[in-house]
Amino acid sequence: MQAGLLPDGVRLHLNAGPIDLVIFAEAALRQAAYDAACARFDGLLEELVAELPELRRAGGQGQGPVAARMVTAVAPFAPDFITPMAAVAGSVAEEILAAMIAVAPEAKLWVNNGGDIAWAPGREGMRLALPGGRVDLPPEAPFRGCATSGRGGRSHSLGIADAVTVLARGAAAADAAATMIANRVDLPDHPAVTRQPAEELSPDSDLGARPVTVDLGPLTSEEVARALDAGLTYAEDLRARNLIGAAHLALAGEVRTTGAMKDMLRG
Repeated sequence: MQAGLLPDGVRLHLNAGPIDLVIFAEAALRQAAYDAACARFDGLLEELVAELPELRRAGGQGQGPVAARMVTAVAPFAPDFITPMAAVAGSVAEEILAAMIAVAPEAKLWVNNGGDIAWAPGREGMRLALPGGRVDLPPEAPFRGCATSGRGGRSHSLGIADAVTVLARGAAAADAAATMIANRVDLPDHPAVTRQPAEELSPDSDLGARPVTVDLGPLTSEEVARALDAGLTYAEDLRARNLIGAAHLALAGEVRTTGAMKDMLRG
């Protein structure tokens, strides 16, 4: 585990293996919040590694608090294929946030895990920079998590979206939903889409032999629209089921939005 303040002297940076967090707490309770974050982060990666075989399996179960949160986040998407790993980044962010909330319950706090963000807004609300612009969320907004997924991100995608950003009640839920929506932005069997079995790129991938997108050639405007509309239809279904609050989908310079994102997104 590595821990230290960033050059601004305000934000905390925590790193352990593939987990890389940037954390903020408002000044009055900053030290207590950062101490709590460090204490909880220490050993967290080892907890997850111990459960990886189960967490990489569709329908896998989790014992520790982060693993259990991952399992809960992906459960609503069954029977579609999804493993708890689809919610790992958001679940880690939520776990560290919970540790800080325990010692600073009224403060503005956030944890950014590679773009998957969990927060407590305090009295100020949140401003989020998204691929399509920015969103300003007042403290009373029901969202406490944001996540982005798509082709070329940190994880492999079954779809072709440049980016899908989701707002949800928590970061774990947003993480799982962004993954699933990004998978639906797709043109199956299209010659412009180059795919490769995930296990050939990452032998321990939870996606196994499923073909993930590794390159995308030119598409017509009609093809872009068809792929985005497929993802949007799925996103609207998730919103109707109260699994997400809003989504922003982007591909080849075109976008689709659903939910509160339509009114909140600013260029």
